[in-house]
Order: sequence, then structure tokens, then C-alpha cells
Amino acid sequence: VTKKRTTMFRVPGADELLRGSLLHMSDSRALAHWLTHNPLGRRLATRFVAGEDLDSAIDAVRVLNSKGITASLDHLGEAITNPAEAIDAAGGYVAILGRLNQSGVDSNVSLKLTQMGLDISITLCLDNLIRILEKAQEIGQFVRFDMESSHHTSDILRVFEDVWQRGYSNCGIVLQAYLQRTERDVDWAIELGCRVRLCKGAYAEPPTIAFDKAGTDLNYVKLARKLLDAGHYPGLATHDLRIIRQVEGWQPDPASFEFQMLYGVRTELQRRLVGDGYRLRAYVPFGSDWYAYFMRRLAERPANLMFFLTQLKDALPVSR
Repeated sequence: VTKKRTTMFRVPGADELLRGSLLHMSDSRALAHWLTHNPLGRRLATRFVAGEDLDSAIDAVRVLNSKGITASLDHLGEAITNPAEAIDAAGGYVAILGRLNQSGVDSNVSLKLTQMGLDISITLCLDNLIRILEKAQEIGQFVRFDMESSHHTSDILRVFEDVWQRGYSNCGIVLQAYLQRTERDVDWAIELGCRVRLCKGAYAEPPTIAFDKAGTDLNYVKLARKLLDAGHYPGLATHDLRIIRQVEGWQPDPASFEFQMLYGVRTELQRRLVGDGYRLRAYVPFGSDWYAYFMRRLAERPANLMFFLTQLKDALPVSR
């Protein structure tokens, strides 16, 4: 008996179309309100978000630490346009740093500059950042400035260089391999002497300034090699096993860099890297403003979206 083989035809560009749709949905206020006020939505978000309060986040970091994984804690929030909210967000990070110091867990912090008021004024943003960096210096902590959409890239780098030149060397920057400008920015960061987290990028960007997936992968490998050769303790943020194997094949000094991954993503690979003697840091987000972050995680990998849809289907009532 001859069995017929069913062939799945892949629509060219389907993955890119799906990713773009999810990224655009991440800006939907109506969908954000529905999902964040839905008990099912909040439950599904726990795959990628370590709870809505600091206690839950610190508990999650303790579990990671027990497995040999360090962390970077991110209090979710971005695109703040109210000065009082930006000031409150900065105060929240000062409090987070204090709690991390008291708890003894092994974690630094990551933040977004639009959460600190970048869209309001650079002066406000700088004032808020300096409050946080002063507290971090006081307790010997490190602060990572997350990268955001390309609309903010130049301003984020300008603000970063400003605080760096003021003597706040306890901070680092994130650079995105999918942007065509990033090789120049890596050279700038190497010359400055700061720590870089290299990621692929998770925002919807036009092809005039961003590589496609294949180009992004090639650029990531190129920039990772440059950072390992000349950078200052880079963080290679990727879940791409092919890229990780290339890095391993270069046999870099495990003490000279760290792999970084997202909380809840490819946990088996995280355990394997730690078991192989590599340093690994998990990016651990928490807070009630998780919708945009959650949607970007769904857009990054089809497996994430399939997990969400499967859990959604299993949770829905069955019609009889």
C-alpha cells in the first residue's frame, strides 16, 4: 500500500505578515484593555511575565538564582506622556533597587527611557535617570537602558552618552541587530567602553532601515563576534540555537560575556547553557502594564503564539 504524503505549503512571507500584524496589535488600546482585564489573559501572560508585583518578581528571581541563572528585572511600562507618572516610575525603580539590595537576590535592573519621560522632555528623562543611577551607584548596582522603536534610537543613545560622560559608568545599553545603523552603534559603544546587550529587535520597522530575518541573523552573528573580540562584557541576547552554536564554536572565554534570554522562553536551553559552564541572565519583566510586552513575545516565535492559542482553546467553554 502506497501512503500519500501530505505536503504543507508555506506561503512566502507568511511569518513576516503574522509578526507584523501582532506587532501592530501591540499598540491597540482596546485589545490591551480587554486582555489585561481578562482573568484568562492575565493567566496566560504569566508564561512570560513574573507577576504583577515586586514580591512575585523577586520570588521568580530566587528560583532562577537557585538554578544558576542571574536576572535583570524590568518593571513594565513605556510611552509615558504625563510628567508625574514618569517621576513616579523613576521613584519605583529607586524602590526596586532598594528591595533587590535587601533581598540579596542576584539581579540588576532594566528600564525604558520613554517610561522615564523621554517623550516629554530629555531634561525630565535625565533627571529621572540620574536619581536611579545615583541609587544604583550607592549600592553597587547596574542599570540597563532598553532599546525601543527606531523613532527613539538616536535620543536613547544621546541620553546614554550624556549620563556616561557624567561619570555614571554603572549602566549599559541595548542595541538591535535588525537595524542597518547598528554596526556603527556597536563601534560607538566599543569606543565608549560600555556594556552592550545585543538583541535582534522586536518592533515593527520599515525595510528602508531594517534588515529582513535572514539579514538580521547575519548581522547579529557579525556584531556578536565584534563585541566578543573588542567589547566590554557583552550580553548576547538570543534564543536562536543556530547562533548560539556559532558562538560556542568560537570558544570564547565564558567569563568574558553572558548569554541572555527572556523569562519563560526556551527554559530547557537556559538550563543546558548553565550546565555547560556559560553565564546566563534572564530578563524578568513584572507589572500590570504587560500587554505590549506580551504581544511582542508572541510575535517573536511561532511557538509562543501556538502556546497562547492552545492555552486559549483549552480554557474556553465547550459548546454542547
